[in-house]
Amino acid sequence: MTTYKDAGVDIVRGEAFVEGISGLVKKTWSPEVKSDIGDFAALYSLLGYSMEHPLLVSSTDGVGTKIKIAIEMNRHDTVGIDLVAMCVNDILVKGAKPLFFLDYLACSELDATQGKAILEGIAKGCEVAGCALVGGETAEMPGMYQKGDYDLAGFVVGIVDSDRLIDGTDISAGDAVIGIASSGLHSNGFSLIRKIIEESADLALDTDIPELAAPLGEVLLAPTKIYARTVASLIRDFNVKGMAHITGGGIPGNCVRILPGSAAMRIKKDNWPLPPVFKLFKEKGNLSEEELARTFNCGIGMVAVVAEHDVDELLLRLQGLGETAWLIGDIVPRRAEDPAFLWVGQA
Repeated sequence: MTTYKDAGVDIVRGEAFVEGISGLVKKTWSPEVKSDIGDFAALYSLLGYSMEHPLLVSSTDGVGTKIKIAIEMNRHDTVGIDLVAMCVNDILVKGAKPLFFLDYLACSELDATQGKAILEGIAKGCEVAGCALVGGETAEMPGMYQKGDYDLAGFVVGIVDSDRLIDGTDISAGDAVIGIASSGLHSNGFSLIRKIIEESADLALDTDIPELAAPLGEVLLAPTKIYARTVASLIRDFNVKGMAHITGGGIPGNCVRILPGSAAMRIKKDNWPLPPVFKLFKEKGNLSEEELARTFNCGIGMVAVVAEHDVDELLLRLQGLGETAWLIGDIVPRRAEDPAFLWVGQA
């Protein structure tokens, strides 16, 4: 008699895994969570949010081929943080408070130790972001993935009052552009990173590189920064007109998404230092300035646009929050035929 287990899917093992991680999940819950682990769907109450015109804000994302680095290093405790960060940071730019998060883990065959490490990272990310991990899916798909491989996807929902929505429409000439430091490469550009490593004679994940102060693999796996606490403080006390999460497309590709048609963003490359890891891959990969800028965050994980008179106080606030930040540019008038983004200086 053929069983599902014979085909590579072990239901009992899956059920045991869910039971084993229930404590991690429940640590992230708030009183608004009205369901339990094992329910068909998660329930979350909005009764505690007294807003005139509440808007739900959602985003979904993954970690990309950074997972291949985690697999090669057999270290899986940071990619879950990346997953939460990539989703949560995208709704923070709208001024939203993250409410709840769901994950999707797909693999060939569930490895309980590996899976627990991944879920520990997701739970930690949710705690940092201040949102509840209300559910998810673990899918064993033999034949779809090679043994040891897996993929991650996440989905977050947040809330914002429509009167507090940040959408860039108020951005105008004379405004200032603040760049908040990234924690490294975050979760973009890893297909290019892996190609450069594969083609380099003197780069490997266990290579000690003095200017990085850690083995290369450790630097690559540094988790994406979650800006929830920082953004909440800024939008509470300042008029933040627009924000951009710097992901694939880099500073140019993401900042133009928040600009009204009458405005262009002018960024001064000399206003912040290019971190050593980006210099390393620029040199080893023989990357042009343009390729570097449109593939990686180049040391800036989040951009905020504010009135010029708020700059000094806002930078002091960021310093007090433990962030490193710079005035990296300004907003200039734009005609229909003008580009929406301008570089000044060299990185």
